[in-house]
Amino acid sequence: MKVYSSRDVADLLGMSVPQVRAQARAGFLRPERGPRRAYRFSFQDLVLLRTARSLAAAKIPSRRIRRALRKLTRELPKGRSLSEIRITAEGGRIVVWDGVSAWNPESGQLQMDFKVARLAIRVTPFARRAARESRQNANTTADHWFNLGIDLETGAPAEARDAYARAIAMDPRHADAHVNLGLLLYRLSEVEEAVSHYRKALAIRRSHSTAAFNLGIALEDLGRTNEAIEAYRRAVESDPYFADAHFNLSSLF
Repeated sequence: MKVYSSRDVADLLGMSVPQVRAQARAGFLRPERGPRRAYRFSFQDLVLLRTARSLAAAKIPSRRIRRALRKLTRELPKGRSLSEIRITAEGGRIVVWDGVSAWNPESGQLQMDFKVARLAIRVTPFARRAARESRQNANTTADHWFNLGIDLETGAPAEARDAYARAIAMDPRHADAHVNLGLLLYRLSEVEEAVSHYRKALAIRRSHSTAAFNLGIALEDLGRTNEAIEAYRRAVESDPYFADAHFNLSSLF
């Protein structure tokens, strides 16, 4: 197997040697050590480094990049090469595509395939019409606005945000509306606002493991590591089988 020195990698990827060494210490690469403890990188390491640079260019925060790539290398099936998959940034999310399915390595959630995504966009006009009618109906409930928000998320996120806000205005204790609105705000890089809604959801429903997990991710992005640890701990206390929360917690430790 061909191995590459730190200088080789720097020349191939247009980086400085100190940058290469800093990335080697970030935890998502698995370089061997040669004479005098010098790093010896594999082709897989080169692929990961190139991916990290492209995600950084797409404005994905470095903490999220490191976390996603650590998890991806850990969970990649034995015998699979990173050169066989495509890793991209789409709307602030990291998406992995292996030719069959797409998923988010941060959450482990499968992404909608293109046919489903097209269908979601096609139903958006119907959801918009329902939202317009609901604004004229004094009997519209918070749950109705919440469900409209779900229907609008893919094709009309701004209107989904309005729908969740209306649900919360009608029922300030609608924990799921707080969580979904928080996620929309997070995707728009309004991370502090997202944190506020996740905390409100947890104040309403202490055992809301999704709210605690999402809060942990948002706090990580803000560099508030100790608070993120507490959020992930809360998630696994509420749901001991929440594998992604266990993984993110162990990564921080």
